[in-house]
Amino acid sequence: MALPAASPVVIRFGRLGDTVLLAPLLRKLHLRYGAPCRLVSLGECSRTLYGSSEDVAAVHWFASQHGWLWTNPRRLAVALALRGMRGAPFYICEPDVRTRTKVRPMLALAGIPAEQCVFIEDIPLREGEHWIDWLLRFGDLTPEAFAGTPALDPSRHLHAPSLRATPDERADASVWLSAHGVEPTQPLVLLQPANKRTMRWNGVRDAADDDKSWPVEHWAQLARAILQWQPDAHVLLCGCAAEAGYLAAIRAEAGLPRLIAPAGGLPLGLLRGLMERAHSMVSVDTGPAHLAAAVGCPLVVLFGHRWPSMWAPRSAGGSAVTVLGGLPHTPRVDGIGVEEAAQAWWRLPVRAEPALPVAAARRVPAQAAYSAG
Repeated sequence: MALPAASPVVIRFGRLGDTVLLAPLLRKLHLRYGAPCRLVSLGECSRTLYGSSEDVAAVHWFASQHGWLWTNPRRLAVALALRGMRGAPFYICEPDVRTRTKVRPMLALAGIPAEQCVFIEDIPLREGEHWIDWLLRFGDLTPEAFAGTPALDPSRHLHAPSLRATPDERADASVWLSAHGVEPTQPLVLLQPANKRTMRWNGVRDAADDDKSWPVEHWAQLARAILQWQPDAHVLLCGCAAEAGYLAAIRAEAGLPRLIAPAGGLPLGLLRGLMERAHSMVSVDTGPAHLAAAVGCPLVVLFGHRWPSMWAPRSAGGSAVTVLGGLPHTPRVDGIGVEEAAQAWWRLPVRAEPALPVAAARRVPAQAAYSAG
């Protein structure tokens, strides 16, 4: 499909959570320019997240930003693909260091004129501002070459991501749940214990070196409390394949037959389908928590050494998001008690029925595994 020359290009080399938080900006730019965006991003998760989005026409991704451009074949291929986008406005959402070392060399190789680009580093983050609101302010900027582009009425764009599951993801989730003995009428509660720093090459990172680490016994106690209060439920430990041993340790500590710890991890598309089906989720501050809110799954988030005012997940559908911990008062997740987390979960409002599938959603050819981030 040929795209209009003004189809915006958005560049962001973030992890899962960063990529989820782009959704309102992508929507805003789609409305401003009258054409869906082209996303240049890090990791196959972006293709899974936005492969069926009406706000994204194409996803250009590569697995790693490390090393020189000329020694990273996939990043080099994406840079060369930018040559076909020379007539577009470019929105670069990267911090200044990565802009200098990673993005500008790609733009130079592609021959993208400076007057077609705007950089988020040129509008500093305000004190207490949420990351999404910063991105939306950035979306008000206009590259010099597109000075005639009208501004967008602020009432028309969203301030929270909405990334519902595709029909195929819903079907895959139903099959998976049936295979694991979860009936359609039984509540499913998700736990996300790991974050991007949990695992090292040689095993689980020392808890003292991870402010988002909640002890294994705390997760086990929380699972017991959930199943005591809702005995017909199943609890699912979410994570990628590399975290399977960590999840198995939680399951062994809990000793509960209704606590599921998948040995092979959960592909991202399947996880999104399960989130849409789930009763609720308890998660550390990490990428899957943002996805849960974007899907409409009621959520409790445990924060460590980060500001919830800047990073708390948002739900476009109005599903509940309860934040525990975080700066300035609780700089480590292990400062949050099991009883506090359990009570916060218990007080979550019951979710509404999931939305119906979006018509003519595009099939994503493959499901990417996810890592928390």
